[in-house]
Amino acid sequence: MSEPVTVSIRREVDPERIPEATAWVQTGVNLANRHPGFLGSGWVREGADSRVWHMLYRFATDEDLEQWERSPERAGWLSMGEGFVLSERVERRTGIEGWFDEPTTGTITIPDPDTGGTTTVAVVHTPPRWKQAVSIWLGFFPVNLAFNYAIAPVPGWDQLPIWLRALTTTVVLTPIMTYGVLPWVTRMLRGWLGR
Repeated sequence: MSEPVTVSIRREVDPERIPEATAWVQTGVNLANRHPGFLGSGWVREGADSRVWHMLYRFATDEDLEQWERSPERAGWLSMGEGFVLSERVERRTGIEGWFDEPTTGTITIPDPDTGGTTTVAVVHTPPRWKQAVSIWLGFFPVNLAFNYAIAPVPGWDQLPIWLRALTTTVVLTPIMTYGVLPWVTRMLRGWLGR
């Protein structure tokens, strides 16, 4: 079963067209909100005079996100922004940062120019990096230790070059950590991570 996927976008917008860009971004949020699996979004400008805008949105599964990304609604919406979006950088966030997502801790309300009303957006709290590092270590140490005990009796293992042993270890342990251990560790530490 696919995990939720967060997309992070950094856009540079023509500063002469801020009102138009604001309406365009909110229109994209409204369109995505009608798509299956949409979990929420938010967007901010770096400052009043900044041309840099940041947006996050999240879908329940990779499949839901791909349907949105291939949709004619999104294609039409993106084409409307070609005149004032000067550059764009997109990142999918399904890796380490997703392990530390807390349940939403609140909401903010933003104006909805399409309806004249407002839209409520979820706010997510992420723990400090040092807590993330401790959580990773708590998962990785026992798994790495168990793997080394299990592999040590294999004939010739200790004669392999260290780079080949490290490569083998990481190839075997990365999926175990990603799909099993770290999601479990963060569930167990949820209360501590949220403080």
